Amino acid sequence: MRVRRCRVLYIEPREEVEFDLADVLRGGDGLASRMRWLALAPHLGREVELDARERELLGRLSAERWVDRATLDEDARKALPRLLREGLVLGSGKRHAAMREREEALREVHWDPLAATMHAFTRWEDADAVRSMEDTGTVTIEEVRELFGAPPPEVPVPGDDALLELPRAARGAFDALLSRRVTCRNFDAGRPLPRALFAQVLERVFAAHGKMEVAGDTVFLKKNCPSGGGLHPVEAYLLVQNVEGLAPGLYHYHPVRHALRPLPPPGLPLAGVALEAVARQHWFANAHAMAILAPRYDRHFWKYRRHPKGLRVVTLEAGHLSQLLYLAATDAGLAAYITAAINEQPLERALGLDPLREGVLAVCGFGWRAATMETMELDPAAAVWQP
Repeated sequence: MRVRRCRVLYIEPREEVEFDLADVLRGGDGLASRMRWLALAPHLGREVELDARERELLGRLSAERWVDRATLDEDARKALPRLLREGLVLGSGKRHAAMREREEALREVHWDPLAATMHAFTRWEDADAVRSMEDTGTVTIEEVRELFGAPPPEVPVPGDDALLELPRAARGAFDALLSRRVTCRNFDAGRPLPRALFAQVLERVFAAHGKMEVAGDTVFLKKNCPSGGGLHPVEAYLLVQNVEGLAPGLYHYHPVRHALRPLPPPGLPLAGVALEAVARQHWFANAHAMAILAPRYDRHFWKYRRHPKGLRVVTLEAGHLSQLLYLAATDAGLAAYITAAINEQPLERALGLDPLREGVLAVCGFGWRAATMETMELDPAAAVWQP
């Protein structure tokens, strides 16, 4: 059998420090440290601890050229079986076909190595954002201030003496719309969202309003937000909970047809899927509809191959879309939010997505705002919640 190393691999020396009472009794500082060497490979998405012999072999194997395992020395042959099982070394035989195909998929999408690693190792599985805030004592701003001290100033200007004043514009309808654009943490779950308003928000935010064919298989869409290279790789998946005339469930939005494609039931109660999706932030979980933003990395990296700014451009596009959704929802008399504190992995499984090719990046929600504010919302201009 022939073997080679996976192409994208970073090795992190991680020092872990623990309190050691015995060291204190011996007159030491009471701190015991241990160095661990961890392999980070994005096609795996999990850390693999290495010993010295395994590190040495990974440093010797090529990621491009296959070598016959029989040519390896004794130490390398002893390290090889575990590295093959873990997927850091790939084998040419049928036994290793699944892991080999997984690693080749990463190559085919043309990820930048650092971006692929960041993407793979920041996706959550079962995070509970609320419990995390409770455990760390950071639920309220007052608690955060007490724990971390004062934040940097709200305006990074040293003084007013050198400022050049600019004329203020007369306020109009657009200014009023912007002032009402406040992140919603209180939804009226008892009031269904009309299908027409739901469709209006989707059309304004995600629909294609024109297209241009450069070649028969190369088409560019015109949407209402900017996109790197005009590629518009961010897809919208909908988790619908309370929309008139639509069965609760998961859908994919077709931007050209302005239509929904129903997806298979997730296998769990939809309310539980919604709560888990937003990392148990219950103030977001009962939105009438959630728009799950999922970039098609294979389309974006088709042009921006192994580009160090490629992932940043996709993230910016998600920001453009979320702001547009805020404005479209506010204009319709609705409320909205965006959160990146999400459990990507169960969402990707529910939607049938391969995160190397198309992964979840953020979740937006929209619907009717509740009449009372049970969870605090930031509204400094008092445009939504009157004092």
